[in-house]
Amino acid sequence: MTAEADPVAGFRREIRAWLEENLAGAFADARGTGGPGRDHEAFALRRSWERRMAAAGWTCIGWPAEHGGRGATIGQQVAFHEEYALADAPARVGHIGEELLGPTLIALGTPGQRHRFLPPIRRGEELWCQGYSEPGAGSDLAAVSTRAERREGPGGPHWRVHGQKVWTSHAREADWCFVLARTDPGSTRRDGLGFLLVPLRQDGVEVRPITQLTGTSEFNEVFFDGARAEPDHIVGEPGEGWRVAMATLGFERGVSTLGRQVGYERELRALAERARTNGAARDPLLRDRLTRAWIDVRAMRATALRTMAGLADGVPGPEASISKIHWARWHRRLGELAMEVAGPGGALASGPPYELDRWQRLFLFSRADTIYAGTDEVQRDIIAERVLGLPRDRRS
Repeated sequence: MTAEADPVAGFRREIRAWLEENLAGAFADARGTGGPGRDHEAFALRRSWERRMAAAGWTCIGWPAEHGGRGATIGQQVAFHEEYALADAPARVGHIGEELLGPTLIALGTPGQRHRFLPPIRRGEELWCQGYSEPGAGSDLAAVSTRAERREGPGGPHWRVHGQKVWTSHAREADWCFVLARTDPGSTRRDGLGFLLVPLRQDGVEVRPITQLTGTSEFNEVFFDGARAEPDHIVGEPGEGWRVAMATLGFERGVSTLGRQVGYERELRALAERARTNGAARDPLLRDRLTRAWIDVRAMRATALRTMAGLADGVPGPEASISKIHWARWHRRLGELAMEVAGPGGALASGPPYELDRWQRLFLFSRADTIYAGTDEVQRDIIAERVLGLPRDRRS
């Protein structure tokens, strides 16, 4: 097949040309901004960039055309995420709505929910965050205690939400939060949960930033004290929240991870160049570790592509947990390697407030990679039980 007849190659050229033309002028300074440990950077500019992309049809490209997307194939989505990363385009601010909630509503939402929520996500007008983890239910998501009560009152029936969520990325900037809560007060574990869509700009919601090791605050605590959700803003029926939440997690580990790996390769090349310039590469053991890191990141890409190629509907199954463990542990080791390349000076920073360089920030923030989006321990259980078919551990 010639390049001209290859729809993926043509799609790749199209997005590459658009990025080159548009990451200029007012958006030239947006290049390279945002990302783990740096999501506070140029947020207003990045939100404007999101709207620029939407106006040109470059948001939600994997959504079906009838829901405002391009209906892009898996191959075209891979090409988009790779070219976006290669262009050093800014970290997306709307990815939680676009990549998690949107596909969930397309698969499991009502026509009314899709009509209300999908267009503002696609246009970059409404931002979302994810209300899953709680102080007593982090990795053990089935132990959530936040509750949603059905009430009658002024304006008709509605839900009232009470409880606390933690490690909620982008809650300060988000307009809405999808919240896993108990709709059946007598329920335990996976039963009796609901998946509610809750506006954050209302009385009864308090967001408190959490200061991280990097000195920044992507993560937040969110307190719900009678926050209101409309009666039809529950995805699925009351009691089906676990099924909906698991579907959302599947989308979270989807095709966009390929763009993450392009960013990892760029980080590794920059680290290798630093090792050459500061003399650290003269150490043969360090050179060996850099080489092994390069082999691992290429193997990571091959594994992800193989997983994506086997998807009939674009929704990753439990096999995606393999990739999660792979990239999380690789990136944490890269942060440790960066400190070795830096030498003793890598442990020094003025503070507070801390003035960290990119490698110190990488080392500190990547400590969280094996925790957020599902800890390594949870991912291993998923692989053992749902991929390999091993018997479940006996749990108290």
